[in-house]
Amino acid sequence: MKYLIFSCLIFLSSFCVSVKRSSASFKEFYFNGVAQGTTYHITYFSADEYVTHNQIDSCFESIDSSLSVYKPYSLISKFNSAAHEVQMDFHLGVVVRKSLEIYRETGGISDITVYPLVRAWGFGTERPDKLPDSATIKNLLSCVGSEKIFIQNNHLVKTKPCIKIDVNGIAQGYTVDILADFLEKHHVQNYLVEVGGEIRVKGRKQPGNSLFQIGIESPNDDNVGSPVMKRIVRISQGAITTSGNYRKFFEKDGKIISHLMNPKTGYTIQNELISVTVLARDAITADGYDNAFMGMGLKKSFLFLQHHKELEAYFIYRQPNGAVADTASRGFRRKCKM
Repeated sequence: MKYLIFSCLIFLSSFCVSVKRSSASFKEFYFNGVAQGTTYHITYFSADEYVTHNQIDSCFESIDSSLSVYKPYSLISKFNSAAHEVQMDFHLGVVVRKSLEIYRETGGISDITVYPLVRAWGFGTERPDKLPDSATIKNLLSCVGSEKIFIQNNHLVKTKPCIKIDVNGIAQGYTVDILADFLEKHHVQNYLVEVGGEIRVKGRKQPGNSLFQIGIESPNDDNVGSPVMKRIVRISQGAITTSGNYRKFFEKDGKIISHLMNPKTGYTIQNELISVTVLARDAITADGYDNAFMGMGLKKSFLFLQHHKELEAYFIYRQPNGAVADTASRGFRRKCKM
């Protein structure tokens, strides 16, 4: 699971407008906990407690029973151990279809079949004794490629038994959407949902009608000490997610090994990008593309954004001299507090 990159800052904004409802009509409800190998925080404002903590926990349990590779009884684990296919439930169907869409749009940069590579490089359920050599990677690549899986009559089918999928790069964004939609179905119109740093908001903080504000962190230039707050984003509706390589990595045999895999080469991604933050209508879309942009690198990501106006992105990267810099699409800059 992705490490937490966002700091949620819910405070008064200079963009306040007059409150149409009296302060007495709103109460603040706040839930937090641990799920999916990370933390979550949910804040919503309403006249009454329309959603309870137990209901939120039930949502997590339902999703994990479908999508968690860490649960041996989950549906995705059953697919990974199956020789040919499994019948999908609602959760797996939505996430796989979205993943295959992003795979096609990005030319294969984003690929959920990288799970054998993820495990070989030490980011699965167990840490290997040694790093994979070129022969091992070549062998594993024969089991990688989303063109080797397809959907038929709501069954997820694989062409080779060795193919295994890992949707961790998109599952937390999907979880955020499920929780946000659950709030809206229960008449909540002002909320912030955050799971592992992936966020979706709607409405404003009450009382006061102030915008939610979200801080984006960056490592120090020397990677020493705590990360620093780089930017603050103000949004009234939509999702914002981040993928980065400076929190989830390990060092072995003098090499820095990132959890982000290049499905074409079999090796971990190595380019100038430190993190990518994506703004989109929903969290599954933002979460699906932040990893893809990390794989593309800065130049290709901007070319991609020119043809996908539904996405905005913010990039933190390392310059040739080692200094940390940042840049963003035009739409992202409009929402960013400098």
